[in-house]
Amino acid sequence: MKEQTETHVIKKFPAGFYWGAATASYQVEGNIFNTDWAKAAEEGRVPVAGKACDHYNRFREDFDIAKSLGHNAHRFSIEWARIEPEEGKFDEKEIEHYREVLLALKERNITPFITLWHFTLPFWFSERGGFEQKDSPEIFARYCAYVAEKLGDLCCDFATMNEPNVYGSNGWLRGSWPPFKRFTLTDLVSITNSGRTYESKASKGLRPFFLYRRVMKNLARAHNRAYEEIKKKHDACSVSVVKHVILFHANWNPINKIIAYIANHFWTHTFMRRVYKNCDSIGLNYYFHKKFGDRAVYEKTDMDWDIYPEGMHAALMMLWKYKKPLFVSEAGLADAADKYRADYITRQVRATYKAITDGADVRGHMYWSLLDNYEWALGYEKRFGLVEINYETLERTVRPSAHIYQKICENNGIE
Repeated sequence: MKEQTETHVIKKFPAGFYWGAATASYQVEGNIFNTDWAKAAEEGRVPVAGKACDHYNRFREDFDIAKSLGHNAHRFSIEWARIEPEEGKFDEKEIEHYREVLLALKERNITPFITLWHFTLPFWFSERGGFEQKDSPEIFARYCAYVAEKLGDLCCDFATMNEPNVYGSNGWLRGSWPPFKRFTLTDLVSITNSGRTYESKASKGLRPFFLYRRVMKNLARAHNRAYEEIKKKHDACSVSVVKHVILFHANWNPINKIIAYIANHFWTHTFMRRVYKNCDSIGLNYYFHKKFGDRAVYEKTDMDWDIYPEGMHAALMMLWKYKKPLFVSEAGLADAADKYRADYITRQVRATYKAITDGADVRGHMYWSLLDNYEWALGYEKRFGLVEINYETLERTVRPSAHIYQKICENNGIE
């Protein structure tokens, strides 16, 4: 009898597809003191970031790890407070540092994707009102244009901002992030993060809601102005926005379907309709979903979020509505034990492949995150990294799941 051999069909991604991971400056670089987040930490409102992963000094070592894991792309952010420590005064030494970062990536044949602003604000900007101020779009665009002018010869892909809706809702509705304004009728709000309680003075009544709406409009204006200014400096550069999509969906119930439609409209489409004409591409960050009428029981990440990587497909198709090239700019899970990460990555990559076969022009996939990092108001407890960080010794240890992703990257495909 002829022996049967099992064959595995590889689902190949398009030639030139970008595979890699992402980081953000404040979360990994360390020793950034002149921001709104650093001030909040001094006041005991959020955990101290401190030296973080010391990526500012160890980026070459970290890029060696990324290269060894088969990555051909890396997304990272520029720290605005380093570049413009005082209003209108730019630090050439810090520009030179980020040029060294870009050259280190180039030496390793890793394509850079720069995010110009990833949540933290220079102290001088936040103190004058940040994105509540009428002239904030012009101030932001000036900074973006400066960075593009200085780095545009080494990088062709710039995202103006990361997750504007997350920034706005956490800062002005929930009150858990700077500037700690919360839609509430009480005068003092207790915000609990990782077992520690932080006290945040909050605005009363409806005012934070109206401030949130103002901030979201200013963020859209800021992206559009920055797009124009970057193009003046480097017309060939691709300029994008990174949008966090919460996938709202529903069971068979028509009422639940209407609720999901409305939720998607307000969370994703309200902002995207204001900016998509000034996007050469769009980045998708996907972490969780909400299915109305759902009775399914899901395994949970360490953030207590449902493990549902299949939602990546619908999230990509939602953004494909705007007919711009798409990148998975962040997607991952907190999993300190590395119990679920390999399977999660495999399933989310399959969902990405399905979006491509359904017609979406998806050009890259960046896992969040390359390294364990400062998870904002939750401090260092949650572990998202392909690489584990010992925060006492700063030793790097590649997690087993990273090698599963490595196989996908090197094959440019998945079984």
